[in-house]
Amino acid sequence: MSAVLLVHSGGFTSRQWRKLADALAPQHRVVAPDLIGYGSSRWPVGQPFHFRDDLAHLAQLLDEPAHVVGHSYGGFLALQLALAHPAHVRSLAVYEPVAFGILDEDSDADARAQLAQLPTYTPDAHGVDEAWLAAFVTWWNGPGAWDALAEPTRQAFRDVGWKVSQEVASLVTDRTDRAGYAQITVPTLVLGGGRSPLAERRVLDKLARTLPAATLRVFPELGHMAPITHAAIVNAAIVEHVARVEAREPQSRT
Repeated sequence: MSAVLLVHSGGFTSRQWRKLADALAPQHRVVAPDLIGYGSSRWPVGQPFHFRDDLAHLAQLLDEPAHVVGHSYGGFLALQLALAHPAHVRSLAVYEPVAFGILDEDSDADARAQLAQLPTYTPDAHGVDEAWLAAFVTWWNGPGAWDALAEPTRQAFRDVGWKVSQEVASLVTDRTDRAGYAQITVPTLVLGGGRSPLAERRVLDKLARTLPAATLRVFPELGHMAPITHAAIVNAAIVEHVARVEAREPQSRT
């Protein structure tokens, strides 16, 4: 039974992949961890964090080659995992990975300008910067998105706000460029939505043209949170991708 590693997005937990895990479980060993600071743990407010810590956490969970699935920050980690530990990754399926290092300094200046719109996270006495969280959610989902969230969801973001801000701070300084990502040779499904920010849509296009074995699939009517808001559509594409990869591999691999 082959392994599939599911990596959740920033601000959420492994529960975001519950339906996908159920769909994959009959034929795969599903590994769906909480990243550092999520679930039962909390990263201390004020203590620096770098995405490399989450990368090391994920690498420890892989004792055999696995299909790796990720969304947003989780998609970025999936790509980094394939670069750092290529022998452990059989395939990738990434929905809007925040791989902003692939953007060009000059030709993507308009897209890069969007990345500078988030302010610095300034925690209050409770470790929360509500304005930053509202700006973060709005950046991805449009005006009014923060207020439209159910209160339990807003509170969940408050609980992990500092960790999310540290994820963002570390990944936007990452300089993995097209030459770096071109080293990922495993079959990769690059997924995204047509309603997502320009910077992310540009990332999808460049990844699809850079990764040697990439397939790009964009859902015009969906946005950044489609793995949650339209899970059935996204999950079906991922399940199909994993099955296609395994069908092409020697039988001994499965």
